[in-house]
Amino acid sequence: MFLDGGFKMNNRVKKIVLAGLLVALAIIIPVQFGFLKIVLGPFSATLCSHVPMFLSMLISPVVAIVVGIGSGIGFFITGLPPYIAARALMHAPVGFIGAKIVQKEKNFKKAMLITAPLHGILEALIVIPFGFNLYEMLVVVALGTIIHHAMDAVISFVLCKAMAKAQRKDLYSAFN
Repeated sequence: MFLDGGFKMNNRVKKIVLAGLLVALAIIIPVQFGFLKIVLGPFSATLCSHVPMFLSMLISPVVAIVVGIGSGIGFFITGLPPYIAARALMHAPVGFIGAKIVQKEKNFKKAMLITAPLHGILEALIVIPFGFNLYEMLVVVALGTIIHHAMDAVISFVLCKAMAKAQRKDLYSAFN
């Protein structure tokens, strides 16, 4: 594939560039789009904050981990309580597992469904050291995260389908 200017970009360089762009989005979304945020105790939801992680699943497991770490950095920068940034760091393992599912089965929807409860459980577990009770962990954080995950998954799927259609490619080769 030739980019504008006639330079041929190899696949590894393309993945690095896409990872950088998605990390930038993962940092910018919580920092600049606070008006899309809801905070209820240990739970917070910033609409679209999972989108970079979901897009990274279509690139590679390593990119998904890097983007997940970038998400944690983004939430840390916001000045919100540290348990919110810790929850955002859970995007790394969720993204990794989702990317492995996409890689193996070429099924983005299945990856979203399988990772939703995992995402909720991981975010509930990570708030344990911060002293939240069982109700706050399981209902507020876990269930809230699963709902937020589903909302962002729909946004991501629509975005990916539009990008693939614009490039006249299938969903799984939109970034390759």
